[in-house]
Amino acid sequence: MSIMTPEHGTVAPDAMRQREQVLRHLWMNFTRMSDYSRDDLPMWVRGEGPYIFDDTGKKYLDGLSGLFCNNIGHGRVEIAEAAERQLRTLAFAPTWGGAHPVAAELAAKIAHYAPGDLNRVLFTSGGSEAVEAALKLARQYHYERGDRGRYKVISRMTAYHGCTMYATSVTPLNYCREPFEPMVGGARFIPNTDRYRCEGDWTAEALTAPLERTIAFEGPKTISAVIMEPVQAGGGALVAPPGYYERVREICDENGILLIADEVICGWGRIGDWFASNRYGFAPDLLTTAKGLTSAYAPMGALIATDKVMEPFLEGTTTFQHGHTFSGHPLSAAVALANIEILEREQIPQHVRSNEGTLRASLDSLRDIPIVGDVRGAGYLWSIELVRDNETKEKFGYSEVDELLRDLISMELERRGLLLRTDRRGEPAITLSPPLICGPEHFDEILGHLRPVLENATDKLGLGK
Repeated sequence: MSIMTPEHGTVAPDAMRQREQVLRHLWMNFTRMSDYSRDDLPMWVRGEGPYIFDDTGKKYLDGLSGLFCNNIGHGRVEIAEAAERQLRTLAFAPTWGGAHPVAAELAAKIAHYAPGDLNRVLFTSGGSEAVEAALKLARQYHYERGDRGRYKVISRMTAYHGCTMYATSVTPLNYCREPFEPMVGGARFIPNTDRYRCEGDWTAEALTAPLERTIAFEGPKTISAVIMEPVQAGGGALVAPPGYYERVREICDENGILLIADEVICGWGRIGDWFASNRYGFAPDLLTTAKGLTSAYAPMGALIATDKVMEPFLEGTTTFQHGHTFSGHPLSAAVALANIEILEREQIPQHVRSNEGTLRASLDSLRDIPIVGDVRGAGYLWSIELVRDNETKEKFGYSEVDELLRDLISMELERRGLLLRTDRRGEPAITLSPPLICGPEHFDEILGHLRPVLENATDKLGLGK
């Protein structure tokens, strides 16, 4: 593995000026801006393998792969070289009424690895846009076939599907939705597959029954699509029981409903296969991807469709009324091809699958800590749900969660040099999703930070036994 290693030393003289520029001019995403001053604002300046460095020279293990996206690690020379070659050849050409070679090659490569007979690729600028495109395409697909009453979409509780308006509409998280209501109409929500909090049987039959009831109640002819992440990140790396997705597939087929697999996070090796849908044995009608498609070296997403969904658009004057200026951007496409070549050459999906058990065992060893309630996930996507008492599953009170996640865990982990995510989409949880090049030595490093921080949080809250 070759790594770019530019020289690096002490803090640059203009570091504080740059921090002031952030606080004065840069509006950070999903960030409580009042939390930061120039003295405690993280400023990332360099990456190398699974590590990232700030402007003080401090080294951090990037335990979240940036935002679930840096699959091959930081600083890959091959990616930089591929980007330079493409920029010297063709910097931009649209895929509106024409195409270019790297978009063609990338579409074919994606189709090769996509589940089932997914083989038609529409490029977007990122994951939210891919979900937006999928939801719109599902509606227009039914519309063009004369089935114009199908406008509703079913998703699962605590799921996050993106921040565009339609994607937000199928995201049942009040804090994301309330400022922008009314939403796009037609979203319906069913329970997720949280085994730890499941009140009934955790079986495919029991967990798909709400989907069947919702379809029957709403009327099958009103439902356009069902959208699900194979491993649901929102709510904390929620997995499903065996046979769950196969049954969802059957229910959709029985009712003429399109099934959308949201693999913006799960794709490109994250769950131990090229796509998680492959691992869980089902083929969706539409699949969304982004993040690991380029390992975040350039922005790009994609919507992948079957020939069945494409069919109404292949004759006459019918056009999918959707598109992006930067769809299939040559630079991003070249980066994606180079990224996939690395995933192939280094057998990254197989590497993840072979190390999954070691990572699981490492995290399971934390279960003796009183505030560790559940450890769940698959591949390199895992969450630790936090509770007041792991014997009774007692939940933390609303007022306690902010102190727990922000002050006692997130800030302490960052101080020690580990970047993870603390989240309250559902119950409070720590989510980790390390670069897919990581191995047991990195798992030990993660555990070496996590255990003392969780033990200290337990003591600070007076919950030790």
